[in-house]
Amino acid sequence: MKAIIWTEYGPPDVLILREVEKPTPKDNEVLVKVYATSVSSGDCELRRFHITPSVWLWLRLYIGLMKPKRITILGQELAGVVEKVGKDVTRFREGDKVFGITGFKMSTYAEFVCISKNEPLVIKPNNLTFEEAAVISVGGFEALHFHQKANIQKGQNILINGAGGSIGTMALQLAKMSGATVTCVDSSVKMDMLRNLGADVVVDYTKDDLSKMEGTYDVVFDLVGKISFSCTMRSLKKNGKLILGNPGFILPKLFGLWAAISSDRKVISNQAAGTNDDLEHLKDIIASGKIKVVIDRSFPLEMTADAHRYIEKGLKKGNVVITVAHEGPEQH
Repeated sequence: MKAIIWTEYGPPDVLILREVEKPTPKDNEVLVKVYATSVSSGDCELRRFHITPSVWLWLRLYIGLMKPKRITILGQELAGVVEKVGKDVTRFREGDKVFGITGFKMSTYAEFVCISKNEPLVIKPNNLTFEEAAVISVGGFEALHFHQKANIQKGQNILINGAGGSIGTMALQLAKMSGATVTCVDSSVKMDMLRNLGADVVVDYTKDDLSKMEGTYDVVFDLVGKISFSCTMRSLKKNGKLILGNPGFILPKLFGLWAAISSDRKVISNQAAGTNDDLEHLKDIIASGKIKVVIDRSFPLEMTADAHRYIEKGLKKGNVVITVAHEGPEQH
């Protein structure tokens, strides 16, 4: 099968299209023919190993000290068709159209991937394309997790910093579903998209001074970490919550401890685990039309390195898709 191999740590050029052995599913796995996958900012960070210092050494030892060894194919999300089912798997049959996430196992930049029955994987709705289904899991899990942790309510004022990406576009729409007033911060090229998704206020971080937002918001959802901690805390109302969506390991805990000691505000930084039930919930609300899946661009598998280059320009609106196989009329 064809796959994009991660040959070393570095720029997008380290991603190379090669022929590799097709995987064989274990008894507790399904083999999925991949129709679409995604490229996330997290994939790019891992590729060049731009990793928070607190886990840098552990991850380097796990993946490969000098070059990737344990994980050689990147990509977390997928949508496709079940080709083979292990004997211990009862939820799926050959021919089922599915979507889900492999997690830290990665391996979705390929024509086929094996997924454990314990990983989040669900049946694709007929009214979603493979491309739309493929980009639900990563952004959806994080957005849903923090939405629930923040307990967003009708009438609250919410700020989402970095609202134009895969997590932010989902978080914005979930907050609007709950009846919140949402302010979105991102670059100027994403303003119209955010308005179309329901943002009440849009802020161009290149032009507006974010330090003047004192005492305004019930929840601040910071996905990029480029506003100072003190500035962000001042922007919160009494009993407000700061959600760190792209945290390191040590600093968020220190921030949370300091906030608990010095103020009535709360810092939340634990990331989503993501379950099958969560994915079913996301599937239902997206299939019903309550939330839109935002796809910026689609690249063929052989241009995955170009997709990484595009994301690293910082202009991505929502999600970037990798089309691995073209769906026929019967596969929609």
